[in-house]
Amino acid sequence: MKRTSGWRRALRNYWQLYVLLLVPLVWFVVFRYVPMAGNVIAFRRFVPGGSLFGEQWVGLQYVEMFINDPTFWKVFRNTAILGFLTLLVSFPAPIILALALNEVRSSRFKRFVQTTSYLPHFLSVVIVAGMVMQLTSSSGTINQILTGLGADRINFMQEAGWFRTIYVTSDVWQTVGWGTILYLAALTQIDEQLYEAAQIDGAGRWRQTWHVTLPGIAPTIIVLLILNIGTFLAVGFEKVLLLYNPLTYETADVISTYLYRVGLESSNFSYATAIGLFEALIGLTLVLSANAISRRVTGASLW
Repeated sequence: MKRTSGWRRALRNYWQLYVLLLVPLVWFVVFRYVPMAGNVIAFRRFVPGGSLFGEQWVGLQYVEMFINDPTFWKVFRNTAILGFLTLLVSFPAPIILALALNEVRSSRFKRFVQTTSYLPHFLSVVIVAGMVMQLTSSSGTINQILTGLGADRINFMQEAGWFRTIYVTSDVWQTVGWGTILYLAALTQIDEQLYEAAQIDGAGRWRQTWHVTLPGIAPTIIVLLILNIGTFLAVGFEKVLLLYNPLTYETADVISTYLYRVGLESSNFSYATAIGLFEALIGLTLVLSANAISRRVTGASLW
């Protein structure tokens, strides 16, 4: 009874906040949970114009199709490589920048670096892709510098070997500043007395960073790492779609772009749904595994 009355009292006193909470809840229900019912067509033959849940039960036919499809495993390999490189380079970049800014004593310089580094986060993917294509075109800035130094021009956007470098570099440039804000916020929660105690013990700046700063922001790092591992295979569809072309399919074609071509362009919705469901199950497995390992090893986890 006390719990019930407490809930009613909170609803009566803070009903404005609960009303605001309804907006994101409705969005999640409509655009995240309701579409999950459509996953059933991964096991049924879907015909455009027919039933939303398929016309005929086919079981694991589409699962067997992508398991035996060499093109799928090629795009799966490309997705895994891009996801690993993004995690390897993009994830620690904001941590390093936050630690570096934490050592800066000039507040004006720190604010300038923060502002210039997180501004790219607010640019749309179309603008970022356009800037990348302009910089890497045959007559772009990078090739102008190369020819000015006496080197040959490089067709970055036509050579498959350069795509991963271009994608990861642009991703770091676009996301490093925004991620730094999260770690700088975590740094403000570290007790200054810990640094004073470390100084009394004779610890220099490097040892203070290693033994005080990093353990202080470790829970934030772990939580964000688990979330990033969960999206390991969810390589940015928009950026890849805007940057790749048939000449770079060898390294640039990923699961999301393959699904776009198979599902929307070829209208093979059931086959695309089966692949998407497979990708989602892998992401769920990675999140659960990373969370369990983190909870067992460090004691910090999402739940």
